[in-house]
Amino acid sequence: MTAPSSPIGRLLEPRLSAALADTPVVLVHGARQSGKTTLARMVGEPLGYGYVSFDDDAILQAALRDPVGFVAELPTRVILDEVQRVPALFTSLKAEVDRQRLPGRFILTGSANVLLVPSLADSLAGRMGILRLHPFAQCELTGQGEGFLNDLFAGRFATRVVERLGEDLAHRIVAGGYPPALDRQTSPRRTAWYRDYVDTQVQRDVRDLSRIRSLEVLPRLLAVASAGTARLLNVSELAAPFQVDRQTIHDHMVLLEGVFLLQRLQPWFTNRLSRLVKTPKLHMGDTGVACALLGVQASDLQQDRSLLGFLLETFVLQELQRQASGQEEQHAFFHFRDRYDHEVDMVIERGASAVAGVEVKAAATVVDSDFRGLRRLSEAAGDRFAHGIVLYDGAATVRFGEKLHAVPIRTLWETY
Repeated sequence: MTAPSSPIGRLLEPRLSAALADTPVVLVHGARQSGKTTLARMVGEPLGYGYVSFDDDAILQAALRDPVGFVAELPTRVILDEVQRVPALFTSLKAEVDRQRLPGRFILTGSANVLLVPSLADSLAGRMGILRLHPFAQCELTGQGEGFLNDLFAGRFATRVVERLGEDLAHRIVAGGYPPALDRQTSPRRTAWYRDYVDTQVQRDVRDLSRIRSLEVLPRLLAVASAGTARLLNVSELAAPFQVDRQTIHDHMVLLEGVFLLQRLQPWFTNRLSRLVKTPKLHMGDTGVACALLGVQASDLQQDRSLLGFLLETFVLQELQRQASGQEEQHAFFHFRDRYDHEVDMVIERGASAVAGVEVKAAATVVDSDFRGLRRLSEAAGDRFAHGIVLYDGAATVRFGEKLHAVPIRTLWETY
């Protein structure tokens, strides 16, 4: 996995530009070091936006001391970086927007999920557009393949043969998607960056969100979660290595979700089926972080096929979510499992009318039984079912029945 050349275009850029044309405040939120500042300045500065960062302690203290006066002295159009550090500022921004309601007045960036900090989002309800920036998608790194979701919902998978990814797949999983990590030239240097990154997140952004005392639990909890990525969530098992109760672990997980280090993938359900598993799946926010915390390199994944399979599932989920963030259509992600062990790793809803399923296999071959869960999903979704695929580390795109295909994983980010 080679380091990316700079700059790399982001899928979210057109959506940010469009939002600035008609919305007074646009928030770009996402994990720290995912490229929010670079994107905001790349879009904003050619248009004359000023730039203010609350990572500067002097600026932070000035805003905390007098948020009303601070906002009053800002330029007409300005980027406010890491705004979650000054929650009191949101009320003042609301008053300023109401006083002078111009489209594109403020670009905000934040490393906390405002959907989990509702007091921040509520202050600017009706005045703020919210965009999520993920770490790099593979299609951003390759500069192609961003149309995969459109192909999935349209079922555009022609029979073809490509080269297997093989060892390169494990290297991509271990490398992850954070820009500063990918700038490191070797895998050990990327691992060191990811470990330092987790420590920084706990000491800065998590501490800003909560005054919990047991911060030392969080890095260890993340390591346990890394080992359990792509599995059904079991809070009791997560709590077992620690001398804390289930509620404390739950609260810690909410904090880690709030800074985008992990996520819960909710189950998909329908009234057509009554015997569905309603437990969410746990996924790490980036496989690079997960591999660093587990202490595994690409060679280790090649040897441990079970771990490779779980991390690959998370890796594919990340890629699909990152590609979806660049599209105007709304995509919602779920997993599917019933009590008869029919399962689909990812169910994607596009709007209210279409459902697609994605099953992930680390193997180089696919057999008909691999489509068992997708066929069950097709029955449950009925006319809403658009298409189902098994992504695998093989060479051939092959049809396996009505609206079903086996597709090589590299097709996710490469155009042929």
